[in-house]
Amino acid sequence: MPDQTKIFTYVQNGLSYTVTVYEQGGQFFADIQVTEGAMDVNAIYLGDDVMSGSSVSLGGALNMNGAGSLYEGEKIQWDDAIKISDPGLGPDGTDKDSYLTQGDTLTVELDIDSLEEVDFFGIRATSTTTDSGSIKGVSGDPEEPEDPDDPTHDKIFFDYGTDASGGPLGGVFILAEEPDDNVFQVPSLPEGTEPTFENYVNYFEELGGDISSVQSVVFYDKDADGNIQESFEITAPEGGFADSAELLDAYNDAIAAMGTEEADPGLEFMSSLTTEIIPEDDPVIEDEEDDLETV
Repeated sequence: MPDQTKIFTYVQNGLSYTVTVYEQGGQFFADIQVTEGAMDVNAIYLGDDVMSGSSVSLGGALNMNGAGSLYEGEKIQWDDAIKISDPGLGPDGTDKDSYLTQGDTLTVELDIDSLEEVDFFGIRATSTTTDSGSIKGVSGDPEEPEDPDDPTHDKIFFDYGTDASGGPLGGVFILAEEPDDNVFQVPSLPEGTEPTFENYVNYFEELGGDISSVQSVVFYDKDADGNIQESFEITAPEGGFADSAELLDAYNDAIAAMGTEEADPGLEFMSSLTTEIIPEDDPVIEDEEDDLETV
């Protein structure tokens, strides 16, 4: 899946298309897909929203002069241009690689270092299904999909594991919210803190928790009836987690693995091994940590 994405659209009578600009594996690409009509893509142009000099131009029939240098009546500057094909379908006719009909997609690799370099996307095309038969298509205001919300959890246990004899070394439970009757004085996130794993980790360190001593992290979430139950666990690599960044990376890998057929070896799914289900408001929620050292 692309790491970052910008989506441009272009609609004219007889022709519409989308351009998805994205980063994948450290490289940048543009997927040009026709959603209505057809066109022969001859060149593409890229520009940011900064006017810093003259526009680049491929010249001749591939230029973007005039209407191709404006977006909603405002002048723009093209910073890069890539020739795709010569105008005219030639002997290949509609089988030409750059000729796209509805549903077809053309992928072009881009010589950029960041999506921030692409605020405008231009296409010079001929043999189009528009009235004029050609376009100098300019698209701006790209759709930038929002990052999905980070998962939240109702309780987390940072487990220090066991000693050589199998005895518990301790650990720290942290709750998303402090219960009304917190008999065991279980730590909870500061009021108003979103219960994301990153916030749990930050608070764990504020409490004096030692990331390098954590052998596993157990996650608890509410079931359909509102009870808190163990949902999954991640285990530390040999030698433990080097720091909080490595722990967060392991968590992100675990979350990503939940949606794949092959789960990360460090992720142990607990859905079929669920331990005691404890009501959210029951003060014995932390009874299981009596023998643990709370940081």
